[in-house]
Amino acid sequence: MNRTVPLVVITILVFGFVMQPSVFGSNEKKEDKEFKIPPGLSEIAPGVFSLGKSKDVNGNEVEGIMFIHSKKEFVKPTGAGKPTGTTCYAFLTKGGVKWTTPEPWVVNPLNSGGLDSGFILGNIAYNIAKWEDASNGVIGDNISVNIMGDGSSTNTVLVADSANPDNQNEIYFANISSSGTIAVTTTWYNTFTKQIVEMDQVFDDVDYDWSDSTVNGVAGKMDFENISNHELGHGIGMGHPSDSCSNETMYRYASFAETKKRDLNTGDIAGINALY
Repeated sequence: MNRTVPLVVITILVFGFVMQPSVFGSNEKKEDKEFKIPPGLSEIAPGVFSLGKSKDVNGNEVEGIMFIHSKKEFVKPTGAGKPTGTTCYAFLTKGGVKWTTPEPWVVNPLNSGGLDSGFILGNIAYNIAKWEDASNGVIGDNISVNIMGDGSSTNTVLVADSANPDNQNEIYFANISSSGTIAVTTTWYNTFTKQIVEMDQVFDDVDYDWSDSTVNGVAGKMDFENISNHELGHGIGMGHPSDSCSNETMYRYASFAETKKRDLNTGDIAGINALY
């Protein structure tokens, strides 16, 4: 009897381990990861919320902004976002804030939709390069501003910072608590220097399935490159243009199978050139 007890215990432990959700992506349960949008945030523009002021890891005063990207039918009707001029771009804040020192970023590519980890890392870098290439107002001339640093992949659990920045630029997939939210980007900037100090991004793989760039849009799925390119715009200082500017990457709505935001439009190019 004494010899069989350890075997039973080992069997239970092994069985329990096997039954746990896999940390390697394809078998991961969707409900295991959750990003909760803080309640009571002040909405400063449609889908744009103030995180208030805080301190960074060096004790400097910072302010945070959160963009909640929803599919159009989930967005409350509003009169905001009407044309205020002919420019189809806007900045994160009035007057603009931007990166002045390129910083590295990290992505945890684990997702429940089967997107390849290598594709996710490479595509984020590719999208950053698009914005950097457009920074002088011309696409494809090999002249650019190095806005963001290099990226890396990790299996470590990442957390988007909504209370104060931790000096790490984090991108990952999770169950976003707000129904219908495609993605969330939080951007923190130094209130004195107007320098962006951190961006974090969360993509929802519970409410939405995702497709990669091997296809030109898939019915019932969000195109990762399409959405990532938009979110990175927020991460480097761009806001939402007027709702009349529906062809811009930074247009605030998205839809299934949409791919037009993969490429920057004239307003996006003019905006990043004006900012950097």
